[in-house]
Amino acid sequence: MALELLSPAGSPEALRAAVQSGCGAVYLGWGSFNARRSAKNFSDEEFADAIRYCHLRGVRVFLTLNTLLTDRELPLALDAARTACRLGVDSVLVQDWGLFALLREALPDLPLHASTQMSVFTAGGANEVYVDGCERVVLARECSREDTAAICKACPAEIEIFGHGALCMCYSGQCEMSALIGGRSGNRGTCAQPCRLPYGFNGPAKNTYPLSLKDSCLADRISDMERMDVSCLKLEGRMKRPEYVAVITDIYARLLREGRKPTAAEKADLELAFSRSGFTADYWQGRHGPAMFGTRPENTPEPKELFAAARAKYEKDDARTVPIHFSCSCQAGQPVSLTVWDDDGHVAAAEGPIPEPAQNKALTATDLESRLQKTGGTAFHCTDGSADVADGLFLSAGAVNALRRDALAALENARCAVPVRREQDFSPLPNLDCTADTPALTVSVTTWAQAEALLP
Repeated sequence: MALELLSPAGSPEALRAAVQSGCGAVYLGWGSFNARRSAKNFSDEEFADAIRYCHLRGVRVFLTLNTLLTDRELPLALDAARTACRLGVDSVLVQDWGLFALLREALPDLPLHASTQMSVFTAGGANEVYVDGCERVVLARECSREDTAAICKACPAEIEIFGHGALCMCYSGQCEMSALIGGRSGNRGTCAQPCRLPYGFNGPAKNTYPLSLKDSCLADRISDMERMDVSCLKLEGRMKRPEYVAVITDIYARLLREGRKPTAAEKADLELAFSRSGFTADYWQGRHGPAMFGTRPENTPEPKELFAAARAKYEKDDARTVPIHFSCSCQAGQPVSLTVWDDDGHVAAAEGPIPEPAQNKALTATDLESRLQKTGGTAFHCTDGSADVADGLFLSAGAVNALRRDALAALENARCAVPVRREQDFSPLPNLDCTADTPALTVSVTTWAQAEALLP
């Protein structure tokens, strides 16, 4: 199985940058239960549009519902997952075990991925979440190459690893520092990144950053991942700007496509896009030490030329198009018909008017084929097509254009069709008693519906 490239989409523009730069999937936040709540994320309308935009271009969409939840928040999180499921999201990333169990029961056909914040770093842990119904496990970023190979060999679940981006000082993001000193919990999606600040003791803390790790970069170790059958290479960066997403996605997509290591120029571009005193691959190599630490000075200049070139590419919105083929029949006394199909098995058809007898120049197959190949402004490009045209017929340019538009719109709908998935009602809970301090008030809850009714 080819290694999937998963890019961050912290905003609609970043999503477009990732897709147009060659990713195979994106992960994004929608609603209040994702680990990057400070990112721009997506409104309800933007979320639905994002799924359609990606699916039209053959890109999968993963929703992050990967924070720890309170009991009172479970119904809202489930509602978010239900809506995402109905819109056709491809999977949901989960950290909270309670939500995980709830989703498995309520939405049994919705694929679930174990978030890196589940801190899975052994084959035993990966197998446990797989048996519980998780199709993919995102390993802790601290796993070495040997750890990853052992897990891939021992667990039938898909294995995803972080290949590029920020590292957390605490194991797999399980940090309470931000919550303790600032009331903003990383496990609730609002980390203030206190590890990036200067600290010291018995004196000034100026220029001392004992908790700030460099970013990880495994661009020249992709062949390791492919040999051990890693399923997905993930790029971190939902808090980063769209141009950054475009730069790193484009480079990693090229490396995967061409089966090679990065050039010196590509390594330089990765570092220009964002780095903290360079990069580290020490976790992957099973090493730990001072060389892993680094900072990014506040006055670091923006790589204007690099970002401008990346932005110019993705803003055209034409770097990622779907190859299609067509067949058209134009016969006397019959509506003209057009069939289009892609390489993924989707087929669509449309009919136009009955052609008229030609008064002057008759329509030829070459003319009709040329007009039908014009797919500019769409997510498609035509690779080949044929037209069977009877002699002495006429079809207006407007009719041909409408026929092409109708067929492409039908093909777009076919590519974006939402899969049919089961939705189950809540199962009864085992007699959950909520008893107040005094025996005078006892509330017994036996179903989820009753539990929801008690919420303020």
